[in-house]
Amino acid sequence: MSWLSSILVRRVPLVGALICAPALAGASVARAAERDAPTPPAPPTERITLEQAVARALDRNPTVTVAVAEIDRADALIHQARAGWFPTLNGNASYTRLDHDRVAGMPPVVELSAGELAANLTLTVPLVSAPAWTNTRHAKDNRRVAEASATDVRRQIAQATARAYLTVVAQHRLIAASETARSNAKDHFDYAHTRLQGGIGRSIDEVRAQQDLASVDVQVQSTYVALARAREALGVLLASPAPVDSVDEVDLGAMPSLQSALGEAASRRPDLKVLEERVFAAKRTSDDSWAFYAPYLAAVGQPFFQDPPTVLTPRTGWQAQLVLSLPLYDGGLRGGVARERDALLSEARATLDGGLRQAQSDVRVGFEAMLRADQALAAARDATRLAHRAYDLATLAYRAGASTNIEVLDAARQARDADTASAQSEDLARQARLDLLVASGRFP
Repeated sequence: MSWLSSILVRRVPLVGALICAPALAGASVARAAERDAPTPPAPPTERITLEQAVARALDRNPTVTVAVAEIDRADALIHQARAGWFPTLNGNASYTRLDHDRVAGMPPVVELSAGELAANLTLTVPLVSAPAWTNTRHAKDNRRVAEASATDVRRQIAQATARAYLTVVAQHRLIAASETARSNAKDHFDYAHTRLQGGIGRSIDEVRAQQDLASVDVQVQSTYVALARAREALGVLLASPAPVDSVDEVDLGAMPSLQSALGEAASRRPDLKVLEERVFAAKRTSDDSWAFYAPYLAAVGQPFFQDPPTVLTPRTGWQAQLVLSLPLYDGGLRGGVARERDALLSEARATLDGGLRQAQSDVRVGFEAMLRADQALAAARDATRLAHRAYDLATLAYRAGASTNIEVLDAARQARDADTASAQSEDLARQARLDLLVASGRFP
Protein backbone atom coordinates (compact mmCIF):
# COMPACT_ATOMS: atom_id res chain seq x y z
CA MET A 1 0.00 0.00 0.00
CA SER A 2 2.89 2.34 0.70
CA TRP A 3 4.14 2.12 -2.93
CA LEU A 4 0.65 2.90 -4.23
CA SER A 5 0.39 5.98 -2.02
CA SER A 6 3.81 7.11 -3.19
CA ILE A 7 2.77 6.84 -6.84
CA LEU A 8 -0.47 8.68 -6.19
CA VAL A 9 1.27 11.47 -4.34
CA ARG A 10 3.85 11.85 -7.09
CA ARG A 11 1.46 11.55 -10.07
CA VAL A 12 -1.87 13.00 -8.89
CA PRO A 13 -1.56 16.28 -6.98
CA LEU A 14 -5.13 16.20 -5.72
CA VAL A 15 -4.81 12.69 -4.32
CA GLY A 16 -1.49 13.67 -2.76
CA ALA A 17 -3.13 16.62 -1.10
CA LEU A 18 -5.87 14.38 0.29
CA ILE A 19 -3.34 11.86 1.63
CA CYS A 20 -1.19 14.53 3.29
CA ALA A 21 -4.12 16.58 4.54
CA PRO A 22 -4.35 14.81 7.95
CA ALA A 23 -0.66 15.39 8.65
CA LEU A 24 -0.93 19.02 7.62
CA ALA A 25 -4.03 19.48 9.71
CA GLY A 26 -2.27 17.95 12.73
CA ALA A 27 0.68 20.25 12.27
CA SER A 28 -1.66 23.25 12.01
CA VAL A 29 -3.45 22.22 15.20
CA ALA A 30 -0.12 21.82 16.98
CA ARG A 31 0.98 25.28 15.88
CA ALA A 32 -2.34 26.75 16.98
CA ALA A 33 -2.02 25.06 20.38
CA GLU A 34 1.51 26.40 20.68
CA ARG A 35 0.28 29.91 19.94
CA ASP A 36 -2.55 29.62 22.47
CA ALA A 37 -0.38 28.14 25.23
CA PRO A 38 0.44 30.64 27.99
CA THR A 39 4.04 31.79 27.92
CA PRO A 40 5.89 32.40 31.18
CA PRO A 41 6.47 36.06 31.99
CA ALA A 42 9.95 37.17 30.99
CA PRO A 43 12.04 38.67 33.80
CA PRO A 44 12.96 42.33 33.42
CA THR A 45 16.19 42.65 31.48
CA GLU A 46 18.48 45.65 31.74
CA ARG A 47 20.61 46.64 28.75
CA ILE A 48 24.01 48.10 29.58
CA THR A 49 27.28 48.78 27.78
CA LEU A 50 30.46 46.78 28.16
CA GLU A 51 32.11 49.53 30.22
CA GLN A 52 29.13 49.64 32.58
CA ALA A 53 29.13 45.86 32.91
CA VAL A 54 32.82 45.71 33.82
CA ALA A 55 32.53 48.60 36.29
CA ARG A 56 29.52 47.02 37.98
CA ALA A 57 31.19 43.62 38.20
CA LEU A 58 34.30 45.14 39.81
CA ASP A 59 32.08 46.93 42.30
CA ARG A 60 29.64 44.14 43.20
CA ASN A 61 31.14 40.76 42.41
CA PRO A 62 31.62 38.66 45.58
CA THR A 63 35.06 37.46 44.46
CA VAL A 64 36.31 41.05 44.35
CA THR A 65 34.78 41.68 47.77
CA VAL A 66 36.67 38.70 49.18
CA ALA A 67 39.93 39.95 47.64
CA VAL A 68 39.45 43.37 49.25
CA ALA A 69 38.71 41.68 52.56
CA GLU A 70 42.03 39.83 52.25
CA ILE A 71 43.78 43.20 52.19
CA ASP A 72 42.04 44.14 55.45
CA ARG A 73 43.11 40.81 56.89
CA ALA A 74 46.72 41.51 55.88
CA ASP A 75 46.46 44.88 57.65
CA ALA A 76 45.30 43.12 60.79
CA LEU A 77 48.26 40.73 60.59
CA ILE A 78 50.61 43.74 60.43
CA HIS A 79 49.16 45.03 63.70
CA GLN A 80 49.55 41.59 65.25
CA ALA A 81 53.20 41.36 64.21
CA ARG A 82 53.93 44.92 65.32
CA ALA A 83 52.69 44.14 68.83
CA GLY A 84 55.81 42.01 69.37
CA TRP A 85 58.07 45.05 69.74
CA PHE A 86 55.72 47.31 71.70
CA PRO A 87 55.52 47.41 75.54
CA THR A 88 53.05 45.16 77.33
CA LEU A 89 51.40 45.78 80.70
CA ASN A 90 49.81 43.00 82.75
CA GLY A 91 48.07 43.09 86.09
CA ASN A 92 48.17 40.17 88.54
CA ALA A 93 46.42 39.57 91.87
CA SER A 94 46.18 36.61 94.22
CA TYR A 95 44.62 35.80 97.59
CA THR A 96 45.95 32.88 99.66
CA ARG A 97 44.12 31.36 102.65
CA LEU A 98 45.96 29.08 105.12
CA ASP A 99 44.55 27.08 107.98
CA HIS A 100 46.35 29.31 110.53
CA ASP A 101 49.10 31.89 110.86
CA ARG A 102 52.65 30.69 110.66
CA VAL A 103 54.39 31.95 113.83
CA ALA A 104 58.05 31.63 114.76
CA GLY A 105 60.53 33.05 117.31
CA MET A 106 60.28 34.52 120.82
CA PRO A 107 58.47 36.71 121.14
CA PRO A 108 56.15 35.20 118.52
CA VAL A 109 56.36 36.81 115.09
CA VAL A 110 53.85 36.08 112.33
CA GLU A 111 55.95 35.06 109.35
CA LEU A 112 53.03 34.02 107.13
CA SER A 113 49.50 35.23 107.65
CA ALA A 114 46.52 32.92 107.30
CA GLY A 115 44.98 35.37 104.81
CA GLU A 116 47.34 37.00 102.30
CA LEU A 117 46.59 39.39 99.44
CA ALA A 118 49.19 40.13 96.77
CA ALA A 119 48.95 42.30 93.63
CA ASN A 120 51.39 43.67 91.06
CA LEU A 121 51.70 45.28 87.66
CA THR A 122 54.27 43.93 85.19
CA LEU A 123 55.54 46.25 82.46
CA THR A 124 57.71 44.60 79.80
CA VAL A 125 59.53 46.79 77.27
CA PRO A 126 61.33 44.89 74.47
CA LEU A 127 64.63 46.60 73.75
CA VAL A 128 66.09 44.13 71.25
CA SER A 129 63.51 41.88 69.53
CA ALA A 130 64.74 40.98 66.07
CA PRO A 131 62.05 38.35 65.29
CA ALA A 132 59.30 40.88 65.99
CA TRP A 133 60.95 43.44 63.71
CA THR A 134 61.35 40.99 60.82
CA ASN A 135 57.83 39.57 61.29
CA THR A 136 56.44 43.08 60.91
CA ARG A 137 58.33 43.56 57.65
CA HIS A 138 57.12 40.21 56.39
CA ALA A 139 53.52 41.13 57.24
CA LYS A 140 53.88 44.35 55.25
CA ASP A 141 55.27 42.35 52.33
CA ASN A 142 52.27 40.03 52.54
CA ARG A 143 49.97 43.04 52.44
CA ARG A 144 51.57 44.15 49.18
CA VAL A 145 51.04 40.63 47.84
CA ALA A 146 47.39 40.81 48.89
CA GLU A 147 46.98 44.16 47.13
CA ALA A 148 48.55 42.79 43.95
CA SER A 149 46.38 39.67 44.18
CA ALA A 150 43.26 41.81 44.55
CA THR A 151 44.24 43.69 41.40
CA ASP A 152 44.71 40.40 39.58
CA VAL A 153 41.33 39.17 40.82
CA ARG A 154 39.76 42.33 39.44
CA ARG A 155 41.43 41.59 36.11
CA GLN A 156 40.06 38.05 36.09
CA ILE A 157 36.54 39.21 36.96
CA ALA A 158 36.70 41.93 34.30
CA GLN A 159 37.86 39.38 31.73
CA ALA A 160 35.11 36.92 32.66
CA THR A 161 32.52 39.71 32.52
CA ALA A 162 33.73 40.84 29.09
CA ARG A 163 33.60 37.27 27.79
CA ALA A 164 30.07 36.81 29.11
CA TYR A 165 29.07 40.14 27.58
CA LEU A 166 30.50 39.21 24.19
CA THR A 167 28.69 35.87 24.41
CA VAL A 168 25.40 37.74 24.83
CA VAL A 169 26.25 39.89 21.79
CA ALA A 170 27.05 36.76 19.78
CA GLN A 171 23.76 35.15 20.76
CA HIS A 172 21.91 38.21 19.48
CA ARG A 173 23.71 37.80 16.16
CA LEU A 174 22.77 34.11 16.02
CA ILE A 175 19.15 34.95 16.83
CA ALA A 176 19.07 37.49 14.02
CA ALA A 177 20.43 34.87 11.61
CA SER A 178 17.93 32.28 12.85
CA GLU A 179 15.01 34.69 12.53
CA THR A 180 16.06 35.52 8.98
CA ALA A 181 16.24 31.82 8.18
CA ARG A 182 12.79 31.24 9.69
CA SER A 183 11.34 34.14 7.68
CA ASN A 184 12.79 32.69 4.47
CA ALA A 185 11.52 29.22 5.32
CA LYS A 186 8.06 30.65 6.09
CA ASP A 187 7.98 32.48 2.75
CA HIS A 188 8.96 29.31 0.91
CA PHE A 189 6.31 27.26 2.74
CA ASP A 190 3.61 29.84 2.01
CA TYR A 191 4.54 29.84 -1.67
CA ALA A 192 4.55 26.01 -1.86
CA HIS A 193 1.22 25.89 -0.03
CA THR A 194 -0.29 28.48 -2.36
CA ARG A 195 0.87 26.55 -5.41
CA LEU A 196 -0.65 23.37 -4.03
CA GLN A 197 -3.94 25.07 -3.28
CA GLY A 198 -3.96 26.46 -6.80
CA GLY A 199 -3.55 23.00 -8.26
CA ILE A 200 -0.17 23.65 -9.88
CA GLY A 201 2.07 22.51 -7.04
CA ARG A 202 3.05 19.22 -5.50
CA SER A 203 2.25 18.09 -1.98
CA ILE A 204 5.81 16.80 -1.57
CA ASP A 205 7.06 20.37 -2.09
CA GLU A 206 4.75 21.64 0.63
CA VAL A 207 5.76 18.87 3.04
CA ARG A 208 9.46 19.51 2.45
CA ALA A 209 8.98 23.24 2.98
CA GLN A 210 6.99 22.64 6.16
CA GLN A 211 9.61 20.22 7.47
CA ASP A 212 12.33 22.78 6.77
CA LEU A 213 10.31 25.46 8.59
CA ALA A 214 9.94 23.19 11.62
CA SER A 215 13.66 22.45 11.66
CA VAL A 216 14.50 26.14 11.51
CA ASP A 217 12.06 26.83 14.34
CA VAL A 218 13.84 24.28 16.52
CA GLN A 219 17.10 26.10 15.88
CA VAL A 220 15.46 29.44 16.73
CA GLN A 221 14.14 28.18 20.06
CA SER A 222 17.52 26.68 20.98
CA THR A 223 19.20 30.00 20.22
CA TYR A 224 16.78 31.85 22.49
CA VAL A 225 17.55 29.40 25.29
CA ALA A 226 21.26 30.02 24.80
CA LEU A 227 20.63 33.77 24.97
CA ALA A 228 18.74 33.37 28.23
CA ARG A 229 21.61 31.39 29.71
CA ALA A 230 24.14 33.98 28.56
CA ARG A 231 22.08 36.80 30.08
CA GLU A 232 21.80 34.95 33.37
CA ALA A 233 25.54 34.25 33.45
CA LEU A 234 26.25 37.93 32.90
CA GLY A 235 23.80 38.87 35.63
CA VAL A 236 25.50 36.51 38.09
CA LEU A 237 28.90 38.07 37.39
CA LEU A 238 27.39 41.52 37.99
CA ALA A 239 25.67 40.34 41.21
CA SER A 240 22.37 41.43 39.64
CA PRO A 241 19.03 40.00 40.82
CA ALA A 242 17.84 39.80 37.18
CA PRO A 243 19.41 38.86 33.84
CA VAL A 244 21.44 41.55 32.10
CA ASP A 245 21.46 42.19 28.37
CA SER A 246 24.00 43.86 26.09
CA VAL A 247 23.75 46.70 23.63
CA ASP A 248 24.16 46.08 19.93
CA GLU A 249 27.65 47.47 19.37
CA VAL A 250 30.90 46.74 21.23
CA ASP A 251 34.03 48.83 20.90
CA LEU A 252 37.16 47.35 22.44
CA GLY A 253 39.35 50.24 21.30
CA ALA A 254 42.55 50.26 19.31
CA MET A 255 44.68 47.14 19.27
CA PRO A 256 48.40 47.35 20.14
CA SER A 257 51.12 46.26 17.77
CA LEU A 258 52.98 43.04 18.47
CA GLN A 259 56.14 44.77 19.70
CA SER A 260 54.30 47.18 21.99
CA ALA A 261 52.17 44.36 23.41
CA LEU A 262 55.28 42.26 24.15
CA GLY A 263 56.91 45.22 25.87
CA GLU A 264 53.87 46.12 27.94
CA ALA A 265 52.99 42.62 29.11
CA ALA A 266 55.77 42.36 31.72
CA SER A 267 55.07 45.77 33.25
CA ARG A 268 51.27 45.99 33.06
CA ARG A 269 49.90 42.53 33.72
CA PRO A 270 48.61 42.22 37.32
CA ASP A 271 49.30 38.49 37.52
CA LEU A 272 53.01 39.11 36.86
CA LYS A 273 53.05 41.84 39.49
CA VAL A 274 51.72 39.30 41.99
CA LEU A 275 54.57 36.94 41.13
CA GLU A 276 57.10 39.77 41.48
CA GLU A 277 55.75 40.73 44.89
CA ARG A 278 55.97 37.11 46.00
CA VAL A 279 59.60 36.93 44.90
CA PHE A 280 60.35 40.13 46.81
CA ALA A 281 58.61 38.82 49.94
CA ALA A 282 60.39 35.45 49.71
CA LYS A 283 63.75 37.21 49.25
CA ARG A 284 63.19 39.39 52.32
CA THR A 285 62.08 36.41 54.37
CA SER A 286 65.17 34.45 53.36
CA ASP A 287 67.48 37.38 54.15
CA ASP A 288 65.91 37.84 57.59
CA SER A 289 66.87 34.37 58.84
CA TRP A 290 69.58 36.10 60.95
CA ALA A 291 66.83 37.16 63.40
CA PHE A 292 66.72 33.62 64.80
CA TYR A 293 70.33 34.04 66.00
CA ALA A 294 69.89 37.52 67.53
CA PRO A 295 69.63 38.00 71.32
CA TYR A 296 66.44 39.15 73.03
CA LEU A 297 66.69 41.99 75.54
CA ALA A 298 63.77 43.37 77.56
CA ALA A 299 63.28 45.71 80.51
CA VAL A 300 60.76 44.53 83.11
CA GLY A 301 59.31 46.82 85.79
CA GLN A 302 56.98 45.57 88.56
CA PRO A 303 55.30 47.65 91.28
CA PHE A 304 53.65 45.44 93.93
CA PHE A 305 51.33 45.42 96.94
CA GLN A 306 51.45 42.89 99.79
CA ASP A 307 48.93 42.61 102.65
CA PRO A 308 49.90 41.79 105.28
CA PRO A 309 53.59 42.58 104.68
CA THR A 310 56.20 40.00 105.55
CA VAL A 311 59.78 40.15 106.67
CA LEU A 312 61.04 39.87 103.09
CA THR A 313 58.19 41.70 101.32
CA PRO A 314 57.03 45.15 102.43
CA ARG A 315 53.49 46.36 101.95
CA THR A 316 54.36 48.30 98.77
CA GLY A 317 57.42 48.49 96.57
CA TRP A 318 58.80 47.94 93.09
CA GLN A 319 61.48 46.06 91.25
CA ALA A 320 63.13 46.36 87.82
CA GLN A 321 65.02 43.85 85.69
CA LEU A 322 66.95 43.65 82.46
CA VAL A 323 66.33 40.22 80.89
CA LEU A 324 68.78 39.00 78.23
CA SER A 325 68.08 35.81 76.30
CA LEU A 326 70.64 34.41 73.86
CA PRO A 327 69.69 31.35 71.75
CA LEU A 328 72.64 28.95 71.68
CA TYR A 329 71.37 25.60 70.48
CA ASP A 330 67.97 24.64 69.10
CA GLY A 331 68.50 21.16 67.68
CA GLY A 332 68.82 22.42 64.06
CA LEU A 333 65.55 24.33 63.95
CA ARG A 334 67.06 27.57 62.64
CA GLY A 335 69.04 25.82 59.93
CA GLY A 336 65.93 23.98 58.75
CA VAL A 337 63.89 27.19 58.63
CA ALA A 338 66.62 28.93 56.61
CA ARG A 339 66.73 26.07 54.08
CA GLU A 340 62.95 26.12 53.77
CA ARG A 341 62.97 29.86 53.08
CA ASP A 342 65.69 29.49 50.46
CA ALA A 343 63.62 26.78 48.74
CA LEU A 344 60.53 29.01 48.75
CA LEU A 345 62.60 31.80 47.19
CA SER A 346 63.77 29.45 44.43
CA GLU A 347 60.20 28.36 43.77
CA ALA A 348 58.98 31.96 43.59
CA ARG A 349 61.72 32.89 41.13
CA ALA A 350 60.99 29.87 38.95
CA THR A 351 57.27 30.70 38.96
CA LEU A 352 58.01 34.28 37.94
CA ASP A 353 60.23 33.12 35.07
CA GLY A 354 57.51 30.77 33.88
CA GLY A 355 54.91 33.52 34.15
CA LEU A 356 57.01 35.90 32.06
CA ARG A 357 57.46 33.30 29.34
CA GLN A 358 53.76 32.49 29.41
CA ALA A 359 52.88 36.17 29.12
CA GLN A 360 55.05 36.55 26.03
CA SER A 361 53.46 33.43 24.56
CA ASP A 362 49.95 34.74 25.32
CA VAL A 363 50.73 37.96 23.47
CA ARG A 364 52.08 36.17 20.39
CA VAL A 365 49.18 33.72 20.30
CA GLY A 366 46.67 36.50 20.86
CA PHE A 367 48.11 38.61 18.05
CA GLU A 368 48.15 35.65 15.66
CA ALA A 369 44.62 34.69 16.64
CA MET A 370 43.41 38.24 16.02
CA LEU A 371 44.91 38.32 12.52
CA ARG A 372 43.52 34.90 11.62
CA ALA A 373 40.12 35.72 13.09
CA ASP A 374 39.90 38.90 11.01
CA GLN A 375 40.72 36.95 7.86
CA ALA A 376 38.19 34.26 8.77
CA LEU A 377 35.55 36.93 9.42
CA ALA A 378 36.12 38.50 6.01
CA ALA A 379 35.84 35.09 4.35
CA ALA A 380 32.71 34.25 6.37
CA ARG A 381 31.04 37.48 5.32
CA ASP A 382 31.86 36.78 1.66
CA ALA A 383 30.45 33.28 2.07
CA THR A 384 27.29 34.70 3.63
CA ARG A 385 26.81 37.18 0.80
CA LEU A 386 27.29 34.48 -1.82
CA ALA A 387 25.06 32.00 0.00
CA HIS A 388 22.20 34.50 0.13
CA ARG A 389 22.75 35.30 -3.53
CA ALA A 390 22.56 31.60 -4.34
CA TYR A 391 19.37 31.31 -2.29
CA ASP A 392 17.77 34.20 -4.17
CA LEU A 393 18.73 32.66 -7.52
CA ALA A 394 17.41 29.23 -6.48
CA THR A 395 14.14 30.81 -5.35
CA LEU A 396 13.74 32.68 -8.64
CA ALA A 397 14.48 29.52 -10.63
CA TYR A 398 11.97 27.50 -8.60
CA ARG A 399 9.23 30.06 -9.02
CA ALA A 400 9.98 30.18 -12.74
CA GLY A 401 9.65 26.41 -12.94
CA ALA A 402 13.28 25.88 -13.87
CA SER A 403 14.19 23.86 -10.75
CA THR A 404 12.67 21.92 -7.87
CA ASN A 405 12.31 23.00 -4.27
CA ILE A 406 15.20 20.68 -3.34
CA GLU A 407 17.59 23.27 -4.77
CA VAL A 408 15.79 25.96 -2.77
CA LEU A 409 16.01 23.99 0.46
CA ASP A 410 19.69 23.21 -0.10
CA ALA A 411 20.41 26.86 -0.77
CA ALA A 412 18.43 27.86 2.33
CA ARG A 413 20.42 25.46 4.51
CA GLN A 414 23.69 26.77 3.12
CA ALA A 415 22.54 30.32 3.77
CA ARG A 416 21.64 29.44 7.36
CA ASP A 417 24.99 27.77 7.88
CA ALA A 418 26.75 30.78 6.38
CA ASP A 419 24.86 33.18 8.67
CA THR A 420 25.73 31.06 11.71
CA ALA A 421 29.38 30.84 10.66
CA SER A 422 29.48 34.60 10.14
CA ALA A 423 28.04 35.28 13.62
CA GLN A 424 30.49 32.84 15.16
CA SER A 425 33.37 34.43 13.24
CA GLU A 426 32.37 37.86 14.56
CA ASP A 427 32.41 36.47 18.09
CA LEU A 428 35.81 34.84 17.56
CA ALA A 429 37.21 38.12 16.25
CA ARG A 430 35.93 40.03 19.29
CA GLN A 431 37.16 37.35 21.68
CA ALA A 432 40.59 37.39 20.00
CA ARG A 433 40.82 41.14 20.49
CA LEU A 434 39.86 40.76 24.13
CA ASP A 435 42.52 38.07 24.59
CA LEU A 436 45.18 40.33 23.10
CA LEU A 437 44.21 43.23 25.36
CA VAL A 438 44.29 40.97 28.41
CA ALA A 439 47.61 39.39 27.39
CA SER A 440 49.24 42.80 26.97
CA GLY A 441 47.87 44.15 30.26
CA ARG A 442 45.61 46.76 28.64
CA PHE A 443 42.35 45.30 29.94
CA PRO A 444 40.67 46.31 32.11
